[in-house]
Amino acid sequence: MTYNHQAIEQKWQAYWQQNNTYKTDVNSNKPKRYVLEMFPYPSGKIHMGHLRNYAIGDAIARYYNLLGYNVLHPMGWDSFGLPAENAAIENNINPADWTLSNIDAMRSELQKIGFSYDWDRELATCLPNYYRHEQEFFMKMLDMGLAYRKESIVNWDPVDNTVLANEQVVDGRGWRSGALVEQKKLNQWFIKITDYAEELLNEIDNLDGWPESVKSMQRKWIGKSQGANINFDIIGREDKLKVYTTRPDTIFGASFCGISAGHPIAEELAKNNPELAQFVEQCNQSSTAQADIEKAEKLGFDTGLRISHPFIDGAAMPLYIANFILMDYGTGAIFGCPAHDERDREFAIKYNLPITQVVDDKGKLINSGFLNGMAVADAKQEVIKRLGQTGQGNAKTSYRLRDWGISRQRYWGCPIPVVYCSSCGTVPVPKEQLPVELPKDVDFTKAGNPLDNHPSWKQTTCPKCGGKATRETDTFDTFFESSWYFARYTDVNSNEPINKEAANYWLGVDNYIGGIEHAVMHLLYARFFTKFLRDAGYINISEPFKNLLTQGMVCHPTYKSTDGKWLYPEDAKGREDVTIGRSEKMSKSKKNVVNPQEIIAKYGADTARLFMLSDSPPDRDLEWSDAGVEGCYKFLSKFYEYISQFKNIVDEPSPTNKTPLRSKVHQAIKDAQYNYEHNLFNKVIANVRVLFNDIQADDGKDKAVTKKAVETALKLIAPITPHLAEDLWQIIGHKNSINNALFPEFNADMLVSDEAVIVVQVNGKKRATLNITRNSDADEVKQQAKQLVGSHIDGKDLRKEIYVPNKIVNFVV
Repeated sequence: MTYNHQAIEQKWQAYWQQNNTYKTDVNSNKPKRYVLEMFPYPSGKIHMGHLRNYAIGDAIARYYNLLGYNVLHPMGWDSFGLPAENAAIENNINPADWTLSNIDAMRSELQKIGFSYDWDRELATCLPNYYRHEQEFFMKMLDMGLAYRKESIVNWDPVDNTVLANEQVVDGRGWRSGALVEQKKLNQWFIKITDYAEELLNEIDNLDGWPESVKSMQRKWIGKSQGANINFDIIGREDKLKVYTTRPDTIFGASFCGISAGHPIAEELAKNNPELAQFVEQCNQSSTAQADIEKAEKLGFDTGLRISHPFIDGAAMPLYIANFILMDYGTGAIFGCPAHDERDREFAIKYNLPITQVVDDKGKLINSGFLNGMAVADAKQEVIKRLGQTGQGNAKTSYRLRDWGISRQRYWGCPIPVVYCSSCGTVPVPKEQLPVELPKDVDFTKAGNPLDNHPSWKQTTCPKCGGKATRETDTFDTFFESSWYFARYTDVNSNEPINKEAANYWLGVDNYIGGIEHAVMHLLYARFFTKFLRDAGYINISEPFKNLLTQGMVCHPTYKSTDGKWLYPEDAKGREDVTIGRSEKMSKSKKNVVNPQEIIAKYGADTARLFMLSDSPPDRDLEWSDAGVEGCYKFLSKFYEYISQFKNIVDEPSPTNKTPLRSKVHQAIKDAQYNYEHNLFNKVIANVRVLFNDIQADDGKDKAVTKKAVETALKLIAPITPHLAEDLWQIIGHKNSINNALFPEFNADMLVSDEAVIVVQVNGKKRATLNITRNSDADEVKQQAKQLVGSHIDGKDLRKEIYVPNKIVNFVV
């Protein structure tokens, strides 16, 4: 039979939909398996990164279904955010209309690829029936003291006109707009994620199913450090300069103190000093990215204030405002020890400040008064002790992690459910008045936040006193939505935010699949949110994701014309005036993209899925290859056409005799099971290819064994190419869907081959190999071995013949 991928895939997609094949069983006695890919932003079209991500997740979900698990495999849409708002501005369309239209388009594309999603559990974060629940979570956070509002310096994107989290600033620029980020002071809502810093850090050690690289990034971002608070005297002032340091042992090497441009002292002095005010403004325009700070020239402004050294009588240090000090780390103030910190050294050299070494090459303190001769660790403790005795400081544990700023000055996000009343202050919106919905009649022609500019939406009444009040016009950071969606999937129709019974059954997620770019922001926020939900009584788990797979990128060569413009691959073909660049992640900006829909239309969804999983392990980058796709299509065509000849072979009896093919079948089962369990899909595909070759070589000699081999091959490949497997499963005589079959089990007794490979050695050195029937007569084996190595032993004194049955023959001459 000819492999007609279009007819086959349409047929089985219709069948699955009509028969609710992938509808999750909510009353199952089976063991559960929750498989989840990170949900997409509905941009309107799926790309190759989506295809690879979802092909991986689908293979895992289908494998566990064949193992007999009750599988939850949902899909939804991370549908709030700036792209919709930008599209509304550019195309004069409401963000909701643009977003929902894109969801319809992408859902249709995903369904044509045949993923095993339970579409009855679909959710979209931009719909009130979803975000009303997170508004309730926010009120619970207020009750628990986890949410608060304060004035703070924020990263401001001047193009997108919104606040950015530190994680959203990439090389000093907004992660979406690419604009240089500025520092701005605003009233913002924050979540006390720092209350969970120690638990978030400690539980990383228990995430056995996570890649070490991701766990390392999480530890680094949380950034626990042990140090000291030092309260320096400011000469001529009553207030103190509070500094947090991880190296109190280097205090005798201090030659200056520095503060951030956002420090209260800097702001105070700038009011009456235009030159200083200009410097502060310059600092506020600088990148806050750590990498940029390291590379930038270190600049300072001498405030004229002097700081007393806590242990050297009469010693005074200058106080600078410096561009490399951030207000959101430590206290926004440092003491500079140029001999032992590269940034401090650059600064000291520029401003001609003393550089005093206080730790020698052996790790002992020098030039440090009462610390001389001490090891660094002992010196730290001694300084902390003495600071405590004089009341000038204390030991302090600090974290790099900062509270989560969730306020965004945009329309297309979840409204923060509070109002401001002149009499009652800040008032949460009562639960019975949720959701606070977005207005639909917004004007994007004015600068700034459309909610703030709306003529009526923000005007409301106070829930407490009934007087006039105004709504909060900031909306939640979109990470708020994606930090708990996995819990909502357990019951998307519940009137409560989370159906606790369903959540207790399904959570945590057994297999979570997504890009490495989410290793810090999304995963950290989701871990925090899970702990909050636990403490608030919604769920009973502490960590959301048991096993994490971070798939690699899909890469493709880049092409440029002679005028330096990027070209799409199809436009570069056949042209001589094209420069071929290195292979990089597929991106629209560099046009090195391939449209999944074109590949699926030409070769089929199963071919696309097979290629995505066959080339490399899923955690590594995948190199796109037109020839590779063509090769996958040819293999599936050959596989289909050959296997389809065995019509109704299921009527054959089960095999009872041991044959070479039957042994190879059981070996293939064992290998594939291991490879599926370890997400080595490329090796599973190799297992199937080898088994298929063995089936062809045997060519139906024993119909019973052929039946077992064919059924096994179909079950092994079904999670990867489900349409083809379903069609052939029916052709060979099965009435039910292959989804109702069970993954085959291997028989260990069948794995033992009747053949053995003997290594033939001369004086312990391998000279040949010999294939024998296992447990053959020893004298006969040695005689055959002598013939193979005659040139090495003929004419020599044969002193000893050593034979290890079924393994080695060694001739000692």
